[in-house]
Amino acid sequence: MDHHFFAYLYRLKYIDRWSLMWNMRRENVAEHSFYVSTIAHMLCTIANEVYGRNVPTDRVVSIALFHDASEVLTGDIPQPVKHNNEQILRNFREIEDVAVERLIQTIPPEISSIYRNLIQDPDPELYRWVKAADLIEAYIKCLTELSTGNREFVVAKQQVLDSLHKMNMPEVDYFLEHMSASFEKTLDEITLNPSQDN
Repeated sequence: MDHHFFAYLYRLKYIDRWSLMWNMRRENVAEHSFYVSTIAHMLCTIANEVYGRNVPTDRVVSIALFHDASEVLTGDIPQPVKHNNEQILRNFREIEDVAVERLIQTIPPEISSIYRNLIQDPDPELYRWVKAADLIEAYIKCLTELSTGNREFVVAKQQVLDSLHKMNMPEVDYFLEHMSASFEKTLDEITLNPSQDN
């Protein structure tokens, strides 16, 4: 019997994000998942190395890799649509649950429980790191679009930044303070010798 899980995952590159907004550059769910995973890794590293925590980095990154996998079946539903009202949000969550279950059924049964724990209801304490990384990735998208002069992302940038501050995570603040400004610079500006960089 064929198991189509990875064939589905490879189709995440066809699912566009930010579909209600004009984009200077399109972003798909596959690349988004990669960036969220790398940001999640960085947040956990900051937590462990700077703040002396004991966050299981590998586990968080694994959850991040698959956090939007069900969108290969549902598509990426824009936030203004998804959160328009409670009924729409409730209906979408039901659709998402069905999509997740269907996706898990495409994995060989002897290993499906491993992926179920990553895709369906992962540990909420660990998922918090993924959510923070997801928001940071959205913030970076806003910064890069705005740096090209695309004002479509002005309000989104502030909304995402407000959501990040509400998370009350020092690791997020550390990332924003030390790394986010680079996304508003050109390649020449970020290639300067560190001693020249202000």
